[in-house]
Amino acid sequence: MKILVIPFFICFTTIVLAQTDTTKAKITLSGYAEVYYSFDPTNPSNHQKSGFVFSHNRSNEVNLNLGFIKANYQTKSVRANMALMAGTYANANLANEPGLLKAVYEANVGLKLSKKHNLWLDAGIMPSHIGFESAIGKDCWNLTRSMLADNSPYFETGVKIGFTSKNEKWFISGLILNGWQRIQRQDGNNALALGHQTTYKPSSKITLNSSSFVGSDTPDSVRCMRYFHNFYGQFQISKKLGIIAGFDIGIQQNSKKSTSYSSWYSTVIIGKYQFTPKSALAIRGELFSDEKQTYFYTGTGNGLNMTGYSVNYDFSFSENLVWRIEAKGLSSKTDFFNLANNPSKNQFFFTTALAISF
Repeated sequence: MKILVIPFFICFTTIVLAQTDTTKAKITLSGYAEVYYSFDPTNPSNHQKSGFVFSHNRSNEVNLNLGFIKANYQTKSVRANMALMAGTYANANLANEPGLLKAVYEANVGLKLSKKHNLWLDAGIMPSHIGFESAIGKDCWNLTRSMLADNSPYFETGVKIGFTSKNEKWFISGLILNGWQRIQRQDGNNALALGHQTTYKPSSKITLNSSSFVGSDTPDSVRCMRYFHNFYGQFQISKKLGIIAGFDIGIQQNSKKSTSYSSWYSTVIIGKYQFTPKSALAIRGELFSDEKQTYFYTGTGNGLNMTGYSVNYDFSFSENLVWRIEAKGLSSKTDFFNLANNPSKNQFFFTTALAISF
């Protein structure tokens, strides 16, 4: 049975908000837009980057990566978010969603379950609980996303129960989801997916996070279970220098009810130096390995084993307007890329973007 998320959200919102003391409610409107140009020297005729790139994935053209308008409703015991979007990010990441669902960035409602504790139940379409990079470019240290982020969920649909400790050092949540980065559940798949997130902040300078996903992204007739874990740490070494290190690993059954599994993994490290309040430099090194094509099918007969680097510079004209430039290189063990109509192990991109939030 297909899940109709938007009617559910509207109905749930109406019921909850009708029971809320609206005199204490706060409604906030906000927006975001990021326009970019990415130069690809291979000059692909369809202006499409490689298939494992899902953000800033168009080349040699000016385009909108992500733009959205968001409404937030907040009281002491109820919260709700609704955001509609457009851009190449939406086209790439929601390609499997039907109709108007492709335009939904967020649609969720939350209810506080305890008067004494910071315990919330949230349901609907939400940002992913996995990873430290989001679809919102200005919130990320690099202009483009890492291979780690591009190949794990940006969003999810389901129910989440989350607890934040009184000293705000711990956040713990459990989730029931429709699947791996899905709004509408895949046809033929009736198995719910599960997830967890644990975040520990021993101080304002350190964040440690563990997130997981357990479920299937295949129909029940050929169900292959997927087990995925993400871990990252963020460290503010000084007022100007910060470091993020992340590691993903996934394993998946080779066939239904099989006892054999194949795996893929990804790792990334990013260093950011804040020269002035308005300018910053970020350097990233990363690796993505899927030698048995468990997660990503290359179509070349060889698995994917990719390393990458990028250098990013940001200049903030104001608190809500930032200009970014990035040079990024990728290198594969096999001839995965196409350079001047010849197979190549290397690829290079130069990207610039202007992002505004309001």
